[in-house]
Amino acid sequence: MKPVVFAGPSIHGMTGEPLSGLDLRGPAACGDIFDAVQRGVRTIGLIDGLYGDCAAVWHKEILHALSQGVTVLGAASMGALRAAECAIFGMTGIGEIFEAYRDGRRFSDADVAVSHAPGELDYRPLTVALVDAEATLDACRRMLAPGEGDALALAARKLHFTRRTWRSMATTAGLGSAAANLLATNAVSVKRNDAARLLALLTAEASPSPPSPAWTLQNTLFFQQLAARRLTGEKAS
Repeated sequence: MKPVVFAGPSIHGMTGEPLSGLDLRGPAACGDIFDAVQRGVRTIGLIDGLYGDCAAVWHKEILHALSQGVTVLGAASMGALRAAECAIFGMTGIGEIFEAYRDGRRFSDADVAVSHAPGELDYRPLTVALVDAEATLDACRRMLAPGEGDALALAARKLHFTRRTWRSMATTAGLGSAAANLLATNAVSVKRNDAARLLALLTAEASPSPPSPAWTLQNTLFFQQLAARRLTGEKAS
């Protein structure tokens, strides 16, 4: 069975070899990882996840997967967040963003959040994640006038993720379209780079296997209710 990868805006525009041999699905919501395990999937890559208008991926369903010996890898966005939180239980985190959360250099979920188009439009990102805005500003510092980089960095942090675009950053910083165009032309996406690393690992001949759990999954009432809802829905379909 092919490895399952939950991804959307972080891999928008990727085609060909990086995706070959993978069962690519959209961003994960609550219950999707549980469903994949129930269907016998043995390797799961979590990159993007849904939130806001639906429940996000539960830590408990990741722990359930790990307790069943399933390899679960995370990177870039929701995957990096959950990997940092579940690494102690055997989830494998990959990339710069995961390491920043794991090491306490980042704390907020909003640092990786973006608005994006629906699946019919290939989950095209509509805004810029703070992690990518900051990486782009670091790459563009020498091309900006003194003070402009700091003003743009402050603007990036001030803007809500649903409003953060290159143009809104420049406008908030009191700069014109030239600054916005400079950032867009030289954009750096740490999220995309980390996602590509996860995909490359999954398409390699041998992907990592999780250690045998040294813990016991607590089958809580809430998890039982989640399982019952998903299994009932599966039978109904």
